[in-house]
Amino acid sequence: MTSHNPASHLSASSADKKSASPRMAVISAFEPEIEILRKRLDDPETVRIVNTEFVTGRLSGKPVVVFSSGVSMVNAAMNTQLALDHFDITGIVVSGVAGGADPALSIGDITVPVRWGQYMEMAFARKAGDGYQLPPFLNSNFPNFGMMHTLNIGVFEELAGHGKSRFWFPADAGLLAAARAAAENVVLSDTAADGGTLAHTPKVYVGGGGVTGTAFVDNAEFREWAHDTFEARVLDMETAAIAQVADANGVPFLAFRALSDLAGGEAGANQFDTFIKLAGGNLAKMVEAFLKEVD
Repeated sequence: MTSHNPASHLSASSADKKSASPRMAVISAFEPEIEILRKRLDDPETVRIVNTEFVTGRLSGKPVVVFSSGVSMVNAAMNTQLALDHFDITGIVVSGVAGGADPALSIGDITVPVRWGQYMEMAFARKAGDGYQLPPFLNSNFPNFGMMHTLNIGVFEELAGHGKSRFWFPADAGLLAAARAAAENVVLSDTAADGGTLAHTPKVYVGGGGVTGTAFVDNAEFREWAHDTFEARVLDMETAAIAQVADANGVPFLAFRALSDLAGGEAGANQFDTFIKLAGGNLAKMVEAFLKEVD
């Protein structure tokens, strides 16, 4: 297996010449996650476009382009569209860590939600007696969290007569089937390279929802609301934005999110820093197993 060579760079114009070669996009947000994937690529070649590095190669024998979404929703949408504009993308796979919302899941478990929504597309309502009141031209399909009321994406465009708003963006059925097949065979580790060990062996859970917003969540009450309101197993800051871009471009989409923390549900301090490397290693195993199942 050939390791990533950071000196092997091409220009954006070279990337345009490679666009005729179909490949799967594999996207992570944090450098530790992306570096694990880069090191597993065969025949890596780096293309730099608008300050973002795209590394082409083969993973589990399949042609891919691996790159960082950047942290949070604007970066994720921008870099995903950038990849779609310069490469022939056959599908989009997100691989990264996130906060767990489902109390049945533990740190290290990998979630594969069947749908994603942007739960912090919100109206902050004014106080009205003992509660909160939205303006008459807005409504929410979901229970509020104090003054915060979740709106569907595009609700203001719909009010202006442009299109129809929505909340959920589904994962692709074919990619979900491949994920289920991979989950039956992949063996996840309970021990990180730096020696950090979990009290249980992580598992893969396919199903449920995932929600994305611009806030890092470390609040038990908010976590409980998100799980109850959206049947959310996981909270993150990128995936639903990527799902929306994939949907707009008609490209199949799926996300793997490993729990690095419990979004405020831990008995002690948030454990994001402790388990990010362990989660990243298991995610790489899962992505490789998944790609072997993709036709």
